[in-house]
Amino acid sequence: MKRCVSVVVLGAVLLFSLEALAAGTIRIGALFSVTGPASFLGEPEKKSLEMLVKDLNAKGGVKGNKIELFIEDTQGDATKAMQLATKLIKNDKVVAIIGPSITGDTMAIIPLVEKEQIPLVSCAAGVKITDPVKKWVFKTPANDHVAGEKLLEYLAAKKQKNLALLTVSDAYGQSGREQLKALAAKKGFTVVADELYSPKDTDMTAQLTKIKGTKADALICWGTNPGPAVVTRNVKQLGMKIPLYQSHGVASKKYIELAGVEASEGVTLPAGKLTVYDKLKKGDPQYKVLSEYDQAYRRSYGVEASTFGGYAHDAFALIVEAIKKSGSTPEQIRNGIEQVRKLVGVSGLFTMSPTDHNGLDLSAFEMVKVVKGDWEPAK
Repeated sequence: MKRCVSVVVLGAVLLFSLEALAAGTIRIGALFSVTGPASFLGEPEKKSLEMLVKDLNAKGGVKGNKIELFIEDTQGDATKAMQLATKLIKNDKVVAIIGPSITGDTMAIIPLVEKEQIPLVSCAAGVKITDPVKKWVFKTPANDHVAGEKLLEYLAAKKQKNLALLTVSDAYGQSGREQLKALAAKKGFTVVADELYSPKDTDMTAQLTKIKGTKADALICWGTNPGPAVVTRNVKQLGMKIPLYQSHGVASKKYIELAGVEASEGVTLPAGKLTVYDKLKKGDPQYKVLSEYDQAYRRSYGVEASTFGGYAHDAFALIVEAIKKSGSTPEQIRNGIEQVRKLVGVSGLFTMSPTDHNGLDLSAFEMVKVVKGDWEPAK
């Protein structure tokens, strides 16, 4: 009798253990610039990730496991990003990290995640994050050379061959500047001015005055807010007639708000399709994902979704897809992300490989321009 009871008890314990194992949690970390100069990136990324995790957990999680989320605010500080990444790995025992929001923070923690073998899906755009390929590092914004190529294709069609560059002197701007100059030389453009500004500069009149004296057909500003908004206002103040182009780093309504509706009118840039998804051609493969994401974000937060929040959306989608296909250990997640094929995201259609840890091409971008305080497809 005792033996029968023992067997029953043992069976119950084993069943409970199996159920507990099946209903476990998967710890995912995130590093965003929630406060500080890059908060326009980090805040929507944080909100998007929280919304997505809440929704997924309410539906039962992934493969029966709930997601346990650990979000830290780097404040756009590379040293702080390193400290917080260490905390996520050593203390919180996360199996993957989403973010950081900016290129500088991302580059700072790459040696750590490579050493600790924790997959990182960055929300920053700098091409150096994934080129050359690092085994444990991926990113969701299209590489800046893809954005640059999209922009120069547009300028070539407009027969605007003489370029003036005005780029921010941080990691994002440096990368963009290098890519633009290389692409310009390759595609037959002439760079007639090459000016820089600091991330903390509040007036770019001096640089723009020099550019005004050149024979530039187009002015390309490469940076993230608030600098590009300052440039836009200064261009208006100086009465410059050179067409102004921006990078995908300002592809949100925040840029229009900071620059002002009047000053930003006509400004053109390459952007993810989210900015104009309601104006896409019928049958666009991204429409459903873009529509659902924007509507869910509006329900949750009362405002429209941004391209930047979409970077976190896609990072989470890649990790979830990897867990479904391969498993939830760091190595399984890494391997699973690398095997993703044609995953429809906010930023584009992702096809990863051992030689491509970004997985996006020119189709990720639409050329858009500001018309009466809103984004419209550029023709």
